[in-house]
Amino acid sequence: MSKITFLKFFIFFLFNFSKVYGQQIPATPEIFMPGMISRGLNERDLAISPDGKTIYFTIVAPQNVTSRIFFIEKRANKSWSKPKLASFSGDYPDLEPSFSPDGHRIYFASERPVDDKEKKDFDLWYVERNKGGWSEARHLDFCTEQDEFYPSVTKDGSVYFTASYNHQTSKEDIFVSRYSHKTYEKPMALDTAINSSMYEFNAYISPDESFIIFTAYGRKGDKGRGDLYLSKRVEGIWQPANPITQINSDMLDYCPTVSFDQKILYFTSERTTIKSNVSAKILHYDDFINFQYSAGNGLGDIYWVRFDEIFSSITNK
Repeated sequence: MSKITFLKFFIFFLFNFSKVYGQQIPATPEIFMPGMISRGLNERDLAISPDGKTIYFTIVAPQNVTSRIFFIEKRANKSWSKPKLASFSGDYPDLEPSFSPDGHRIYFASERPVDDKEKKDFDLWYVERNKGGWSEARHLDFCTEQDEFYPSVTKDGSVYFTASYNHQTSKEDIFVSRYSHKTYEKPMALDTAINSSMYEFNAYISPDESFIIFTAYGRKGDKGRGDLYLSKRVEGIWQPANPITQINSDMLDYCPTVSFDQKILYFTSERTTIKSNVSAKILHYDDFINFQYSAGNGLGDIYWVRFDEIFSSITNK
């Protein structure tokens, strides 16, 4: 292969294979799918299937009165469908979907009844893929009468999640329930490299458990209402977590997840872009409504950013 041919191939590879959803993966955080997923409502917690063809996300009603899980899917012509309500959501507050690494299950948090008994706390559930779509939701039996949130699942089936079991010594912590011999073990809190006496929540665990990303609030030097942190696991030991300073803002940054190829970090943020556009031309009522109720208005949007450089900068400290 000549140098010129190789150069052409390299340029083609760089500008085509680095594209996702028809766009270059941004080097700094940008709103993900504005007008499709992020559209001025309170959108949060994204889950993308391993093949990248289906995306689930949550919309939360004003004042958190309820929430539902929606999805879009890629059509044969590579366009995306309009958002639809997930088959396993609709009757009760549901949120925080997460795919298992093999794509055969979706885990999520819900306030639905257990064994036909009314619940007033969130538990963790999962649905399993079958020929007709998704199964009925099944309850994870390690859940308690306290809230469990934000499931993230490893290759061996272990579930990481958020809870406030140790409410006397901490606010919220990250826990893991190990999956062994087809049963879930008693949840254990992660050590002080991750958890503290303040708030730790919404943890994404890599399928091989080599790193974890979570939100913490109340730590010394934090930027605002909640920052994203990353910790690497070395020989089974979690290293002290470091803030992801490249993307944290002075508003709440939370609900992280990483694509299965580990090229993209997605997260939810309540940062706003409206302040920088206050001089936008407003001529009519509809102009103002469209200006206020659009992505970037601070209600919560999903962002995406290249992950490789972020991971390298954090783990090489």
